[in-house]
Amino acid sequence: MSETIDDIGIEYVEDDKVIIKQLDKQVLTRGSWTTIMFLYQEMDKKTEDYGPQKVSIRRYQKRNGVYRQQSKFNISSEKQGREVVKALQNWFPENPPEESKEATS
Repeated sequence: MSETIDDIGIEYVEDDKVIIKQLDKQVLTRGSWTTIMFLYQEMDKKTEDYGPQKVSIRRYQKRNGVYRQQSKFNISSEKQGREVVKALQNWFPENPPEESKEATS
């Protein structure tokens, strides 16, 4: 458990081997509820090679001075990640049509 957002990470070590290797971290929201997106790789315990990059989006709540994980969503493949990006770009285009702008004003 971590006391600050900057201390939160997902790297996991078992028997002196890094099983989950954190490659990057992007804080999406800060506060008593925080959302963090991690880029990581998992080690195959049989071959001890790291698999493809994956993404985990996690929500943490600060209670009694420490952040505790409340939920997570893992993007398990590049294909799935690209599908998520595609959907988000459709829902939130860079240049939305004029009627969409007026509806949200």
